[in-house]
Amino acid sequence: MRANEKAFETIYQDHFKRIYSFMFRLCSDAHVAEELTQETFFQAYRCISGYRGDASMFTWLCAIGKNVFLNYLRKNKGETIPFDFYVINLAAPPSDEPGYRLTRQVEIEELRRVIAAMPKKYSTVLLLRMYGELSYAEIAKEVGISESSAKVIFYRAKKMIREELIDE
Repeated sequence: MRANEKAFETIYQDHFKRIYSFMFRLCSDAHVAEELTQETFFQAYRCISGYRGDASMFTWLCAIGKNVFLNYLRKNKGETIPFDFYVINLAAPPSDEPGYRLTRQVEIEELRRVIAAMPKKYSTVLLLRMYGELSYAEIAKEVGISESSAKVIFYRAKKMIREELIDE
């Protein structure tokens, strides 16, 4: 095994669980998350020479993973990818009541539409914070903004979602 391969193997072992968790939180499907995680590391391996060290390795891998996920969504337009946004109180807690799943699916589709309509910087900050669990400092480096701007954008993105869904 060459030195570069050995070094990348270490990167893979150090970050696999967190990247898989990031992908799983985006798609809520273990099989898809596994495939997207593998694709993320494949893409990272192909362009590792472009890693400048401006952000942490995990942040860089999350950025690649986000792009892999968005490409997956473009290729699978008919497939439903649930976004679990309980964290920002957009849906009721799970219930056994009849019709809950259908209602929840409608909410998820509306949420996906709202996020897709957001300015790119807002959706990027929202996804990295919610699903990548990146700190505001890491998000700031990744997006090229200040830490306080990352906080403000995250807050405004949540507010946009709430307002849009309440209006409807």
